[in-house]
Amino acid sequence: MAVVRLEVSDGVGTIRLDRPPMNALNAALAAELRAAALEATARADVRAVVVYGGEKVFAAGADIKEMAGLDVAGITGWVRDLAAAFDLVARIPKPVVAAVTGYALGGGLELALCADFRVFAENAKVGLPEITLGVIPGAGGTQRLPRLVGSARAKDLVFSGRQVRAAEAEAIGLADKVVPADEVYAEALRMAGRFVTGPALALAAAKQAIDDGGDLALSEALRLESALFIGLFGTEDRRHGMDSFIERGPGKADFVGR
Repeated sequence: MAVVRLEVSDGVGTIRLDRPPMNALNAALAAELRAAALEATARADVRAVVVYGGEKVFAAGADIKEMAGLDVAGITGWVRDLAAAFDLVARIPKPVVAAVTGYALGGGLELALCADFRVFAENAKVGLPEITLGVIPGAGGTQRLPRLVGSARAKDLVFSGRQVRAAEAEAIGLADKVVPADEVYAEALRMAGRFVTGPALALAAAKQAIDDGGDLALSEALRLESALFIGLFGTEDRRHGMDSFIERGPGKADFVGR
């Protein structure tokens, strides 16, 4: 039975984790997550994405029983495959929203960090507890978290392994919005739905400029931005957008995704 599936409705694709009871991340889930991310990337009817673990839990971390029996060679391949799956989620060229309910710990939080936006349930608890196992986060936690909340706050969470509640997560910029637990998925769909009728190629270019530009020197990042900007002048959406602005004013264009 599949433990990850892609469900599409009204232009939004939901990547749904379904490995009860806690959506523990194992090799099979990583492989299916990779396939779902590739499918969401390729499908033209998917204009935005929600990553969701269900009503009770997002993902309570890696499958420790599976990891504990691995030697250095085994864990090398295991973490490589998990990190590669997460990177594919992060590189979906469409807006991605993580809908976080219950626990998002270790690899679960690392997956949520791959999204562009995060909606947390009021009862959510998140953290990177790997240090309590004698290791460190290995699938992006030490890199994506400081880029989001700053180095000192990231070190506090990684060094201590402590869990963070939703209110603190929102205060430090880890959560973009906190809502009652029974509203998390609906709010994530609403956030993702804002982009469904937007210019798909321009949204992809904007995401690439921000994400890739952050790893470049400013001069190189500015060249990347200019190149992406110029490239959009060959799209139908650019023509529709500018023609609509001239004829009807701002914000009234009908984009076609080409």
